[in-house]
Amino acid sequence: MDKQEVAGKLRRNWKVVFGFAVLGMVATVLLLIAGAAGLAWTNTEEFCIGCHEMRDNVYAEYKGTIHDTNRSGVRAVCTDCHVPREPGPLILAKIHATWDLYGHIMGFIDTKEKFQAKRAELAHRVWARMQANDSHECRNCHKTEKMSNELQSEKARARHAKGKAEGLTCVDCHFGIAHQEPEGPGPQELRAAAKK
Repeated sequence: MDKQEVAGKLRRNWKVVFGFAVLGMVATVLLLIAGAAGLAWTNTEEFCIGCHEMRDNVYAEYKGTIHDTNRSGVRAVCTDCHVPREPGPLILAKIHATWDLYGHIMGFIDTKEKFQAKRAELAHRVWARMQANDSHECRNCHKTEKMSNELQSEKARARHAKGKAEGLTCVDCHFGIAHQEPEGPGPQELRAAAKK
């Protein structure tokens, strides 16, 4: 093979490699866009209440609560409280949520009776996660440094100070405000039992 044939072959090979690289980049961009769109769609209230288990149970309880309707018009939807905003934790939460699909298919809570039987277990799981992450999702909206002590009652100020001193987090006291409280121990009692 002479130099011209080698050079021609290299040019053809380079064009093939360049073509595959461009196709790879286009495919990557399309996958990223599709992934972002999928994450955004699964963070909508409509998606969250798309199955009757959520719509007829926890969403029905949420309607009319302070997180749904209030004097300021600021509204928290399912994902504000149950899905982290940061990319890494958000992806992990979405992966973990695929078990909900399995539960839906298997009919774990497809009736009010089944849901009520599992209510405490489901609540305990959420409370434990919120205790572990210092009620991070609450703090996305409720900034401690922005709370007005003057607008809080003396009792509320004292309880917030006591909770902070004891290492408590939002969910330790503020639970059962968007959903019915299950029978049995609350978050603080479960934390104390876990320490024993």
